[in-house]
This record gives sequence, structure tokens and C-alpha cells, in this order.
Amino acid sequence: MSKLSFNLLVDGVPYMVKAEPFSFNDEQRYNVSFNGSETYIFAWDEETLRYAPVGDVASTVPVSLEQEIASRLYEVTPGKE
Repeated sequence: MSKLSFNLLVDGVPYMVKAEPFSFNDEQRYNVSFNGSETYIFAWDEETLRYAPVGDVASTVPVSLEQEIASRLYEVTPGKE
């Protein structure tokens, strides 16, 4: 799978999202940035059944944006549809 980029409008704010897939321990993950932000790692979360940012910086992603990104990643991930 190649790099992805898509536009989102969340809570009236436009976002240009870039996501690059990579494998970690046979799991699909994504390096994600938006509007020139730092890169966040999104991984599948079995508890919430969606992609979510991991690590200490995860709390800096607005929740509504996180949910929209998670939805897009789910749509394009092989085996998750």
C-alpha cells in the first residue's frame, strides 16, 4: 500500500492528512500527519475497534479529528473492511 493523502473538514476546520502505512509485528500501522504537524503513529486498538494514535503525544490530537482519521484508515486497510 502506498502513501495516502486526503482532506477532511472537522468541526469547521480544514485538515490535509497524510498517512504512510508500515508493518510492525505483522500489524498494519500508519505514520500520520496533518496540516504539517508532527507525525503520529496510528495502530489498531482492539478495545475501541478502530485505529487510534499511540504514545504520549496521542492526547494532542483532537478527538473528532482522531475519529475521522481512524474511519478513513479503516476503509483503506486490507482485511479490516
